[in-house]
Amino acid sequence: MTGGSMTKAELVEEVSRVSDLTKKHSEVIVDTVFKSIIDALHRGEKIELRGFGSFRLRKREPRKGRNPKTGDKVDVPPKKVPYFKPGKELKDLINREAPATPPSAVAPPDAMAV
Repeated sequence: MTGGSMTKAELVEEVSRVSDLTKKHSEVIVDTVFKSIIDALHRGEKIELRGFGSFRLRKREPRKGRNPKTGDKVDVPPKKVPYFKPGKELKDLINREAPATPPSAVAPPDAMAV
């Protein structure tokens, strides 16, 4: 990962590395997951991924907006906006404190008795 955000290409790379699949196969898997989520939202369905979170659509009502360039009032039409709500398990995993040292870096107890 590059530090600030993970790209789709980096996600494909990670799936490929973890699963021992080719990058092409991993890309098909990632694309299929994304397409399935988009298709379900398009049909008005809610997607629930237990332990991760849920995706749903929220409806925005029509409103009066303002053109920032000219200051003129404009009508903003109603629209549907995708919304993600993280699950409790995901929140807990993200907010959990990381261990001070990785378990592999800790010396075995008998190694210190020299």
